[in-house]
Amino acid sequence: MAKGFDCATPLTANTAAAFERDGYVFVARYLVPSSWKALTRQEVDTISNAGLQIVSVYETTADRALGARAAGLYDGASALALAGQMGQPPGSTIYFAVDFDASSAQMSSVISYIRAASEATPGYNTGVYGSYSVVEAVMAAGACSRAWQTYAWSGGKKSARANIYQYQNDITVNGIAVDLNESYGQEGWWNTAGANVSLSVSDANKLIEFMKAGYFAANDEAGKEEFHRLANELRKASGQPEE
Repeated sequence: MAKGFDCATPLTANTAAAFERDGYVFVARYLVPSSWKALTRQEVDTISNAGLQIVSVYETTADRALGARAAGLYDGASALALAGQMGQPPGSTIYFAVDFDASSAQMSSVISYIRAASEATPGYNTGVYGSYSVVEAVMAAGACSRAWQTYAWSGGKKSARANIYQYQNDITVNGIAVDLNESYGQEGWWNTAGANVSLSVSDANKLIEFMKAGYFAANDEAGKEEFHRLANELRKASGQPEE
């Protein structure tokens, strides 16, 4: 069992080192676009250099999963591009959040969302974050391969399928607000310490091709422009000219 936490506040070198000294093994951070809480490449290096592992979680709004398949394809494409930018290695996991008390009537939409997100993130394991009922339903449906359960909305039940378990929310540790977690193996965490994170032209162009689904699914110009920007970031990272 490993000790970890999740937080919205980006970690600095000082806070990351403090958590490592306190015996924490991993931190879950937000793999999301254009947000104050978003993981950055600089923070990836800060966390990695401190000796902590990173758990990637994608969450824009709490009930985003109610957007079902269309939302899952869009978010998966966005997460795929961001994972490439952050240097997250293939074979690790991207968790997609269901951060509300989903009812049985809403579960089909949730499952559809996670399944689509999984389809849109080839090369990565897909995980779901949510309550006991969400974890049980999504995993039973085979929509993803990893699970991060929260105690919230779970009625005291704990899924045997959970790779990570969030057992306490909203406390302050080392000066920042965190939630506490423990993990049990096959979490899919990662860091870049000692890794070669250069991006080949071939891999960059494969990622860009997968992102096209998100581009065409975007229902406004701002969304399309964000995918265009992310594609150009991948081009730059692989030494190609922007388009």
